[in-house]
Formats: sequence, structure tokens, C-alpha cells
Amino acid sequence: MALEKSTTVLVFMQLTILFVCSVVNLANAQGLKVGFYEKTCPSVEKIVKQITAKFISPAPTLAAPLLRMHFHDCFVRGCDGSVLLNSTKDNVAEKDGIPNLSLRGFQVIDAVKTAVESKCPGVVSCADILALVARDAVSMLSGPVPYWKVPLGRRDGRVSIMEETFTNLPPAFFDISQLKLSFASKGLNVKDLAVLSGGHTIGTSQCSSFSSRLYNFSGKGDMDPSLDSEYAVNLKKKCKPTDTINLVEMDPGSFKTFDEDYYTLVAKRRGLFQSDAALLDDKETRDYVKLQATTQGYTFFEDFGVSMVKMGNIGVLTGEAGEIRRTCALVN
Repeated sequence: MALEKSTTVLVFMQLTILFVCSVVNLANAQGLKVGFYEKTCPSVEKIVKQITAKFISPAPTLAAPLLRMHFHDCFVRGCDGSVLLNSTKDNVAEKDGIPNLSLRGFQVIDAVKTAVESKCPGVVSCADILALVARDAVSMLSGPVPYWKVPLGRRDGRVSIMEETFTNLPPAFFDISQLKLSFASKGLNVKDLAVLSGGHTIGTSQCSSFSSRLYNFSGKGDMDPSLDSEYAVNLKKKCKPTDTINLVEMDPGSFKTFDEDYYTLVAKRRGLFQSDAALLDDKETRDYVKLQATTQGYTFFEDFGVSMVKMGNIGVLTGEAGEIRRTCALVN
């Protein structure tokens, strides 16, 4: 009886925390709007697009890490540009946390910020620039791509703490329960989890992020039984047990193309990460995977835009909170 009561209290506390997080996120996000800089910096989106194109045109593989950078920013302290801050002698920042060591594309954000500052000094936040660059980088990939209007008005945070990357960023080995709780704590629902996981349709991953699935899944030198055996054989050819250097395409054959193939692979048990395979362990996420893998009237592109806007609303600073950084890697 005491155990039942303590369990009930724990569940209630978890639900209360999730509710409070959702309310705070919603309240903060009300300060964002499309066209926020219409009067103060009307050319900002044009500038962001032009500079981003200079990087993405010769190197389309940058789109994936820029999209991932926006995700990693929003899941730690909200979408406040804290992932862009450099470490100091007194503090180790988020970008130097292990989950962020593989992030690339900071030079794109810096170049865009420099161009925007020359036109509209002290007006546009680094957090907004990151949100715009993530959208534009994806929209510049070949073929049909998703596009969404980005509500703006974020302000930049002044705090970036490395340890918070471990407690806020869902790792590649999370199971479905852990993933759902992680997303719910940020005000995102189960559909958002299924949709945003589709971002793995572009980009690559280091072997070390999934090699345990191949060589030591349960600590007994075994392979993850949820992984397609033929796919596993191919992965083993590319990744040795201690490989920390080589990269593998997350969506083999079309890792530069933003498409629905990711869901086809997951449905065939060929998702690269445990977190991909986990989508088959919940009815709602499994149904979404099957829908995108088998249906001709795809909704993924539209869904992705909707979920990206929701993600971009997480814990934003608006009004007089935070600051507008002059340099994205440094507080003013």
C-alpha cells in the first residue's frame, strides 16, 4: 500500500513537472511572431538565406549538422543560442560537452551574424539566426524539401553549462519510454518525437554512436536483436568495435536528400540508432513510421515544419530577458 502511494505521488510529480514545463514554454513562445523584424531589420531573412547558400551550395552535407545544432540548442535551456557560446577559463560551455563535440557549422552562424550585424547592428539575436539557418539549410537541399515560416523574436541567453547537455539531450541509446519523457519535458508530444526523428534522413554518424548495437548490446558481446541482421553485417564492414573516426550515412543512399526513406528503413529494422528502432515499440510512433513508409500521400514535410516551429518555441527568452549578442560565441 505504501509502495502504491509513493508510486502514485511520483507519477503525479512527473506529470506536474511536465505540465509546468509546457505552460512555461507556451507562455514564453507567445512573444515570437513571423515578421518580428519587419520594421527593425526587414532584410534579415534575405541576408540569412544568401550567406547560408554560400556554404550549403558547395557543401550540402552541412545542412544536417546545422539542423542538429538547432535541436541541441533548444533542448538545453531552450532556444537561446547557448550552444553557440565558447567556454571560458571559469566555465565549460555546452559546445564542449561530449554530445556536442561532433557539431559542425559554427562558421556558418558566425558569417551570417557578421552580415546581419553590418546591416542591423544589435537587433537580431543569434538564437533567431540559428533557427533561420537551420530552416534555410534544409530548404536548399536537392529535390522536394520541407519549408516552414520561422516565428522570430528570441533573445540570447548568457549562460551555457556543459553538464546540462547530459541531462537534457536524449542520447542515441534511449528507449521509447525515455524518449517520450524527454520530449514531453520540452512540451513536445509523441507525434513530434516521430516527426523530428525523421531529421535523421540526412547526415552521417560516427561509428561510436551505435557500435554497441553491433558488438556488445547487452554487455555479453552480442548484437541488438532489433537490428536487421543483413544491415548489421554491412555496418560491421564499415565500423570496427573501437572505431571512433569513420562516418556512416544515417539514410544510406540518400543521406543528402530530405525524404521519407528514413521511415522505410526504420520499418525494415534498419534504423541506425537504438532511438530509431525504439519508434517501433510504441503504437503511435509505430503507426506514424508505417504511414510514411507505405503511403503515397505523404504528410512528413508538412508535419516536419509544424514540429520544427514547436521545437523552436522551447523555453525562448523574449521581451527584456537575455540580450542580443554582438558576437554569437561571446556574451556582451
